[in-house]
Amino acid sequence: MTSERTDEQELIERSRQGDLEAFNVIVSSYQQRVYSLCLRMVGSPQAAEDATQEAFISAYKSVGRQRGGSVQSWLFRIASNACIDELRRRKRRPQVSLDVPAAEGEGERALDVPDPQAGPERRALQSEIGEALQAELLRLPADQRLAVTLRDVEGLSYEEIAVTISGSVGTVKSRISRGRARLRVALRERPELFGDLVRHTGES
Repeated sequence: MTSERTDEQELIERSRQGDLEAFNVIVSSYQQRVYSLCLRMVGSPQAAEDATQEAFISAYKSVGRQRGGSVQSWLFRIASNACIDELRRRKRRPQVSLDVPAAEGEGERALDVPDPQAGPERRALQSEIGEALQAELLRLPADQRLAVTLRDVEGLSYEEIAVTISGSVGTVKSRISRGRARLRVALRERPELFGDLVRHTGES
């Protein structure tokens, strides 16, 4: 991990000096994860692509201010801000619904990718569960959605999330707790899909 961070900081330093190729290596390393975060936040593949592009453009413009720390947290912070901006624009355009899932074939939607080794019926069920989870995630307030996504989808630590949102660990834990509680209530209303999951999360 230390070697990896050292390599990343070297790429950041080269990027500061105008080395676009070095920055493109960073983009290649994080593009999918940034896109995944954006998709969880905004729900639309096209909007997620736009937010991802905007995030990396902003990152390149501000790379001179990136001094140490986690490159991942820095990029996620920029991406989450781009998503918040998109959500605010949507509020001014209420005809766009946050609850509409992505159309078939327009990119990853589920919180969990269906297991390719599972049979057709199992994959269909996994896909349905993932889509329903994503729909419920999109109903959370944006701050809770971001915290839950960073923790439960991206697997960041509380400390890493605190850096990403420029907040405290206490704030992170509070948002995750409230977000998970809201999700649990919603999932209990669909026991045919989420019975096992609700029992599992209720124990954690």
